[in-house]
Formats: sequence, structure tokens, C-alpha cells
Amino acid sequence: MGFLLALAGCGKGGDSKAKGGHPLPAPLVAKCSPGRPGGRLVIATAQGPKTFNPLFAGDDGSETITRLLFGSLVTLNLSAQEISPGLAESWQAGPDGKTWTFKLREGLRWSDGQPLSAQDVVFTWNEIMYNPQLNRSTYNLFRADGRNFEVTNLDDRTVRVVTPEVFAPFLEFFGTVAILPRHVLQDAVRGQRFPLVYGLNTPPERLVGCGPFRIEEVRAGKYTLLERNPEYWVVDSQGRRLPYFGEVMFLAGSGPDADLRLFSQGKSDVFEAGRPQNFAFLKQAATQRSARLIDVGVGSERDFIWFNQNTGTNAAGRPLVNPVKLKWFRNKKFRQAVSCALNRERLVREVYGGRAQPMYSFISAENPKWDNPDVAHWSYDPARARALLAEIGLRPRQSDGSLVDESANPVEVLFSFYAGNAYREKSAALIQDDLQKVGIKLVSAPLDSQALITKVNATFDYECAMMGLGGGAIDPASQMNVLRSSEDLHQWYPFQATPSTEWEARIDALMDAQMRTLDFTQRKKEFSEVQAILADELPMIYTVSPISCAAIRSDVGNLRPSVLTPYRLTWNLEELFFQR
Repeated sequence: MGFLLALAGCGKGGDSKAKGGHPLPAPLVAKCSPGRPGGRLVIATAQGPKTFNPLFAGDDGSETITRLLFGSLVTLNLSAQEISPGLAESWQAGPDGKTWTFKLREGLRWSDGQPLSAQDVVFTWNEIMYNPQLNRSTYNLFRADGRNFEVTNLDDRTVRVVTPEVFAPFLEFFGTVAILPRHVLQDAVRGQRFPLVYGLNTPPERLVGCGPFRIEEVRAGKYTLLERNPEYWVVDSQGRRLPYFGEVMFLAGSGPDADLRLFSQGKSDVFEAGRPQNFAFLKQAATQRSARLIDVGVGSERDFIWFNQNTGTNAAGRPLVNPVKLKWFRNKKFRQAVSCALNRERLVREVYGGRAQPMYSFISAENPKWDNPDVAHWSYDPARARALLAEIGLRPRQSDGSLVDESANPVEVLFSFYAGNAYREKSAALIQDDLQKVGIKLVSAPLDSQALITKVNATFDYECAMMGLGGGAIDPASQMNVLRSSEDLHQWYPFQATPSTEWEARIDALMDAQMRTLDFTQRKKEFSEVQAILADELPMIYTVSPISCAAIRSDVGNLRPSVLTPYRLTWNLEELFFQR
């Protein structure tokens, strides 16, 4: 989405070669403590960048860099969960809720010194973002009622956007898209060369942006060196132009865990992707380096199991799910019983070594702006699980205590999960043990990652699965592809022509309704009801959410950790500085 975030890495000496810049535009004053300018921050990444074109930066190595090269109309303050000004100093929505007007800062310039105007915003949208041949990944995010937003400029500093209907997440979605320079890219777009521009071999002076940094030097496979953008439009409370770091160097790693290894060797100043499995190693490395180890907390990532509720048929006309089992899976008391049978505390203790938290809801305290803390918790209670199962006619056989239904069909379910992931494999074993204790037999069906994804998302030939989901924007609109019954990630029964249950129809209606109002109180009420329905119906039975950690050299100031982004310590990199 091109959020104007920021990043950090390893500190060596050296100030930026960039000098001065034009006089300050009408600046944005950062909400940070004044810092000391200078120094080089070096960041190790697991892989190097593939492109500096933000529209095609789909890999981590590219995105970590491009996010620092460009700016957007508004920014997202992740610590406060608020929309803040960006290139636009102000904005307003018209009485119809569909007409938005942005006023750009006076005196904005691109990193090459050329003026940045409303024409650049119009160019970004009308010639790039709304070109389906170029923007294949997010094109449909910025449409309503099958139509594009109408983007025009009223003058050099004023942009007007008219949406076909009220579009609630407009500011977070539309406003945070990277704005691109017309004077550099227009010929490439019209000459159908845009996918090739801003490549690794592009001369740095042609890699023009408006973010806190610009490209200084690229050594493919080795490093990418950024220097501070002398035209950046943000200052601190003393009027000093940000960013503070003179340079940021990204070291290109060579595969998984390369960034962790380079941090432990003292070649990088920050490691942000700490997970339970590398907590002990990271703690030791931080201690040896006198770095700060930071518990960022529980994020949006959830592990969960679910049962296939798809009522469809395969190409041969046979049911995708055995009708006997489908009857169990589509009964919410069966799903509630499964949730009550799961000992989540044991998963936290024995699988994650305490570095996780039991989870019961679609979102939780990691997103306080939208969390509904009053949803039902079907927590560990084997006696209650047995009672619920008995209510729907699933009772134990006298011989071994395993369950059978009213027609004497044994309650046995194929359980698919990712083989090769130690956490998934151990979790699967404990979940099988928990359900066996209430009479449900899960038969292991481990698969490689691609085979599992194919079964879940393409052939729908499975009975029960365990995976994880996470990420997305803060706004609930980013979860539409999970929550709406017609969407692809509606895991338990995707691509429904019409909702198969009343509660799914209600969720569809609520998610559509919250998209069509700018009244936050009303949106929060509707999304809270969605969370309550999910917690009661349990189409996704959540188990645990890992606790994230990160480490950074001890003398970096202005840290404001956030678990709502992959850049947990460096989302505000333009504000960070070396205290000594």
C-alpha cells in the first residue's frame, strides 16, 4: 500500500554527501524528540531488492527500501493508530461523503529538486494505479460499485477525488499510496516501459522520489546505500529537517535468517523479525552486543484450525466433503466443542516455550481501535466439549470411548497441516491429543506447503486444516477477502454465489454497511458485531498468537515500537537517531 514508513540497521560513521536542498516547504512537524543528525545506519536483509519501483515491490527486500523513497498524501501513525498529514497538509470530505479535497504543502519538491504538484498525484492515479496492465495487484482495492475514483487537480496544490459511493477506508487506503514523479515516468508509461523503470541498474539520479531518503549507490547482491533526501518536507520541533541519519545501508543477505546472523555478528544494528523460535538466540546476541531486546507483543498473526464447510461438488459431481462429516462441520456446537477441547495454554507452553498467547477472536488487543473485547471465549473445558457433542448426537462407544454419530459413523477427520514446520507439526500432535480425549479422532495428513495451499484454495479436497493468517491494514476493510462469503480467503467455504448460512449473510451485510459510512462510531458498532458472530460461530477456531520481539543497538533514540507492521522498530525511521 506504500505507507510512508521508515527503517533502521547498523551504525557506522559517516554523514550524508547530500547538501542543503531548496528552502523548506510548508513542513510537517514530527511528533518526536529533537535528535542529533549524522551517522550511517546499516540494515541486514534476508535478501536484496529486486526493484525500486514501488508498484512491483512485492518482495521484502524491495519493499524495505522503496518505502523510504516515496511519500504519500497522508501517513499512518502506527503508535497512535491515527491518520496524519503527509504531502497533503490538510483534507476534507464533502457533505456527500464521496468528494474529498486534498491541499498539498506549498513548496514541495522531488529529490531531484523539481517541483512536486497536484499533477503528479493525478498522473499517479489516472495513468498508473488505474491502468490494469500495470497495477495488477491493488487495482480493485480502489474501486467502488465497479467504477474507479475520479481524480482531478483543481490547481497546482489542490486534488479532488470523487468516489462512486462512500468508501469508508478512503484515507488509509487511497491516501497512503506512494505518489510518483510525472516528469520522470510519464514517457515510460506512455511508451509502455514503466515495468522496466526504477530497476537495480537505473542510475541513482533517475531514481527520483519524495521520501526521507534517496538512492546513493547500488551494488546488486551486496548492498544498497541510501542518503538523506535534502528536499524532504518533515522537520522536528526545532525546525531541523529530517531524517537524522545521513545514510542508511541495506546489506543483502543470502537466504533465511541471514539478517539475524548478520545482526549477531555485529554487522547490523537492528533485527525486527523476531519470532519465538529465535528468541533465545536473539537474546544472547543482544546481550553480547549490548543491544536492546524489545518485547513488541502479540501481533495480528493467528494460528487456527477450521473444518471444510463447502457444500459444493467436484468435477465428477461428487460432494467435496463427505455429507456425513459435512453435517458435523456445519453445526456450530461441533465447532464450539472442538474449541473447548483445545488446551491452548499447553500449546503456548510446550510448542512456543511461553512465547505466545492463547487466542479466541478475529482481532484482539493488538488493534485497540477496532477490537471488541466482549466476544465469547470457548476456552478449555473438556466436560463442556463432551456435553456439546452429546447435544448433537455424537456419543462415545462403550468399547473405547471414541465418538460415533446416531448412525454409528465414527467421528474421524483427516487433519491437514504443513509438514516441515516444527511448530505446526508439534501443534498438530497436541491438538490431536486434545481432541482424542473428548472422542474425536484426527487422522494426520501432513502436506508440503504448495500441496496444502492447493487443497485449501483450489481443489477444496480436505476435511480439516491448520494454517495461520496475519497482516493486512489496521482498518477492517482490509479483511474483506476473509469475511465476505464470496471472497477467496473465506477459508471454510470460499467463493459462495450466495451466503450459505444466515450468519454469513449477516456478516456480509455488516461488512458492506461499514464500508458505506464515514461515521467511526457506526463502523465500530458494525464490526464489533462481526467479531461477536465469528467468536460464537467459530468458522475459524483460533489457537495461539506468537509474541514478537526485536533488537536494536542501545543508543538509537525516538523508538516507538509497533506490532502492527513488519518494521516494528523502524516504521518511523526518519525520526530515529544515534544518541552518541
